Formats: sequence, C-alpha cells, structure tokens
Amino acid sequence: MIHLGQINTLEILRETDHGVYLIDDEDNEVLLPNRYVPETFKIWDKIDVFVYLDNEERPVASTDFPYIMKGDFALLRCNQVTEYGAFLDWGLVKELFCPFKEQAFKMKPGGWYLVHCYLDEKTDRLVASSKTNRFLDNKELTVAEFDEVDLIVSHPSDIGMNVIVNKTHLGLIYKDQIFKDISVGDKLKGIVKKVRPGNKLDIALGQIGYRNIEPNAERIMQELQDNSGYLNLTDKSNPEAIKEQLQMSKKNFKKAVGSLYKQKLIEIKPDGIYLV
Repeated sequence: MIHLGQINTLEILRETDHGVYLIDDEDNEVLLPNRYVPETFKIWDKIDVFVYLDNEERPVASTDFPYIMKGDFALLRCNQVTEYGAFLDWGLVKELFCPFKEQAFKMKPGGWYLVHCYLDEKTDRLVASSKTNRFLDNKELTVAEFDEVDLIVSHPSDIGMNVIVNKTHLGLIYKDQIFKDISVGDKLKGIVKKVRPGNKLDIALGQIGYRNIEPNAERIMQELQDNSGYLNLTDKSNPEAIKEQLQMSKKNFKKAVGSLYKQKLIEIKPDGIYLV
C-alpha cells in the first residue's frame, strides 16, 4: 500500500514522457515527475519517495522530503493567507494547507507557527493544525519517571513552558528549571522528572540528581578548556552568574564540581576553578 504523507520504498515500473511510474507490492502505482527522476536508473530499481496529493488531488511522488510528515510536529512559515485558509512552506512545490478552523491564532504571512500534520479523512488531503494539544493524549502514558524523552517546545504558560513529549504527550518545564534560552519549535532532549496526578508530566532538560553530574561536568570541563583552564566561579558564586555562564542551577553546578574534584581533574581556589 502507498501511504500518503510518509516515505515509501517503491520500485520503478515504467518510463513515460511525464516521468516514471512507481509500484508497490500490491500493484498500486504513482507517478514520479521528471524533475525528481534520477539521472540513471533501471526498471525495478527501488527508490525512497514522499507521496502526497498534487494540485489536481492526484497522488504524486517526490524525492524531496518535506520539513514535516504525517503525524509530526514542526515550526513552519506561513507563505500566504487566502479566503480558504493559510498556506505553509513545508519544502515542497505545493504548500501545506491550514484551514482557518485549525488555527489556534489567526495566521499571518511571514509568521512562524508550530503545527501538526495529519491526513484529513474527509478530503484525503494532508493538512496542518496549530491546535497541537488536541493531537496529544496523557490518558495512557507511554513514559515513566526518569525516562529520557524527545521534546518539542510548544507554547509558554504562566508557570513555565509546555512541551510535546515523544510526539505523544503534553509536558511542562517549570520556569525555575529552564537554564537556557528556548523557543517554540525547538527540539530538545529531556527527562521525565515526575508524573503528577492526572498523568501530568513534569519535564527537566537535564538528567535528575546524580544522573545530572556527568553532562554538567562535561559542560564545566569544556568551559575550562575554552578559557585557558580557568573558570571564575566557585560554590560561593551567585546562582544567576552560574546560570548565565553555564546554563545550569547552582545545585547541579556544585555536584558537578564535586565530581570533577574527586576525580582530581580540577583544583578549587578562592578565586575560581582551575584545570589540573
């Protein structure tokens, strides 16, 4: 079966004036237009293509892959708005359509929006929605505390930043847990810090407790190497100074410094830290 909105591995069946026809293992065919046909090929060669509907609502294949596929979330630029809705740049000739009813806020040309791509069952077309929360579900969690997860920054709230967890769940990073600049659409790694009642997920950008020592220790070592073996911070430094220079909390800084000191990799003096 040929799947719209996904990468399909198909075989080259025959050549025509308009391109080559590809076939799947169920004898379904789709056109790969001339602009995407490889310079050299043989009949029955396999090729990876993205399949979507062209301007005449016919399935068509492309060797150009879009910025977003079915089931994904991505930050896309709005190219134009018409009486029907917004059209987004997703890296293909035909733009991705976002109906007005799927816009969390009215889109404007030139604006960037986090959207979800899905297949509209009524029209069989790929469309975008900036109402991303409705595609997330925390009723049955597929993650547990201390799991490492993939994050997409969704939208800010009064208490922190909402994030999409593994393209499936909604999570929250509290303001006091954010030690670096993050923006909507950023893709990050994180840890499930806590599962609260109602399956609400508290997320941390760094690993928790002693699991956080190693990456933070590496960060400090890198800073020392970049600054001729000296870092003008100590355990008495202001938390804001540590956050600004190292993008970590003072608590995690002290744990990381302690780990490096025990390994005899650094020397701690009143004016700062020195690389041994």
